[in-house]
Amino acid sequence: MLIGEVSRRCGVSTRMLRHYDTLGLVSPTGRTTGGYREYSADDIRRLFHVESLRTLGLSLNEVKRALDGPDFAPADLVGDLIRHTRQRIAADEELLAKLERVDAASPAEWEDVLRIVALLRALESESAARRQQAILSQSGKASLPVEALVEAALAEEDPNVAGALQWSLARVAGRGLAHLAKGLDAEEVDVRRRATAAIAAVHTAEATVQLRRALDDSDAGIRGYAALALGSRGNIDSIPALLEMVVNGRRDVEAAEVLGLLTTIASPAEDIVEALQRELDNADDAPTRLRITQALAEIPGTAARAALGRLTDDGDRTIASTAAAIVSAQDRGRSPQRTRR
Repeated sequence: MLIGEVSRRCGVSTRMLRHYDTLGLVSPTGRTTGGYREYSADDIRRLFHVESLRTLGLSLNEVKRALDGPDFAPADLVGDLIRHTRQRIAADEELLAKLERVDAASPAEWEDVLRIVALLRALESESAARRQQAILSQSGKASLPVEALVEAALAEEDPNVAGALQWSLARVAGRGLAHLAKGLDAEEVDVRRRATAAIAAVHTAEATVQLRRALDDSDAGIRGYAALALGSRGNIDSIPALLEMVVNGRRDVEAAEVLGLLTTIASPAEDIVEALQRELDNADDAPTRLRITQALAEIPGTAARAALGRLTDDGDRTIASTAAAIVSAQDRGRSPQRTRR
């Protein structure tokens, strides 16, 4: 069979067939009287073997070794090919994810594409300073790869970079909330904490819904993040978690301040004072009772004032003196008003 017919039947170009001949990979065993290459049935069979091995990703040199090497071990080469292929697939998947993130940001110009790519590369940097600077340098009108920012926010351990990511996500008006909300269901506590902190920076109705979910988390720190954010927005669902924070001494000063804020915008002061009084009555250790006493100082109104007045006669001298000092400070703070009246 002449080279032209081999090419047509086998789907291999004549140029490639000549290249195979030059490499000694597939050499025709015969020549016509006119000097043309003539392929035998065995030559055609070898050509099919070459093409089959090439479909596995072998180079031409590897194909020649596989067909001609008497001690060639197929398993070793196939194992190498599997590893290389997996690496190539991983690289392609990484490239695809990057392209999808660029596309999701809807860049209008090539300048936008280059800026987004630079940000994505910076987010992968080992330098916390570089990551932070890349995030903070994005202009307010810039298109942002929101999904990549969310992924970074859920994984970021450096507090400064985490803060920058939260700020950046807050600027996009909650467009990353759906992805952040998935972080609330993560098995890792740290991921759920980061998700809660990032959601707390977003002031939308949907963010409030997700923060309510976080109030039911098994981790007290996550409940605290959510409670402080919700309470500052006037949401009374946060009250039980805020009371828990005061009792357990976790960010108790902030929790007491938010409880005081709630009395001015959402919940009657009497209800919160009553809840604090119940916790006070159930507490059996001095540090807890002292934190509750100090929390009462943040609650405006006569109910808190009366509770503090009673505590000035408490059997614990530290609590009694603390309550007396709070009452005295409140009296001094109100005296100018009484004079004006």
